Amino acid sequence: MHRASLDEESVYFFSYLKLLYFMPVDMLNINNIAVDEELLTVRFACDLGKCHGACCTLDGGRGAPLKDDEVEQIYRFFSAVEKYLPAEHRAVIEREGLVEGVPGSFATVCHDRRACVFVYYENSVAKCAFERAFLNNETTWRKPVSCHLFPLRVRIGTIPALRYEPIRECTPAVQRGESENVKISDFLSESLRTAFGREWYAQLQTIAGPHAGGNGTDTSA
Repeated sequence: MHRASLDEESVYFFSYLKLLYFMPVDMLNINNIAVDEELLTVRFACDLGKCHGACCTLDGGRGAPLKDDEVEQIYRFFSAVEKYLPAEHRAVIEREGLVEGVPGSFATVCHDRRACVFVYYENSVAKCAFERAFLNNETTWRKPVSCHLFPLRVRIGTIPALRYEPIRECTPAVQRGESENVKISDFLSESLRTAFGREWYAQLQTIAGPHAGGNGTDTSA
């Protein structure tokens, strides 16, 4: 049986101290990721008929946050999604490119400081062209993890932190989630498994078990 060396024991000890010192008081530690306790209780289920995909068209001037390795996926699969984009979005891409920022702080480009340039519209609902191509089996990459997890946000620091960020535009989703008794951790089950792994998600669900409600249905987009 392997016995930890003094060096290994020191690493474990200081990692434990780091978790104790930096863990926010309102968050849980699940496999060294700080998790907002609201993930266990908030009800949420997107209602596109009412919000019209507002998360893809938020005002602010920057598009979806991108991990550095996702920039490569944007360029790799752009040719498969270009045909789905409105002419005005393609024009922005021709002028400004596909992404903006620097390593560690990349984002998609926006049209008119609002809609992500990879948005297309279907019956006035903003939708993601990358996701459309993925669901049509044209690509092997669905969309940026920041989009897939929304309205959850990952804050990178001494300890990665996963927080729920309520916004006014998602009020219909909260109302639907409460009406249908869908926990946000259930609605985003596929997204959370993709981002953090099945084992991590199983730990989250085990902790969420004592909390009331949730229909347990995987309804993530």
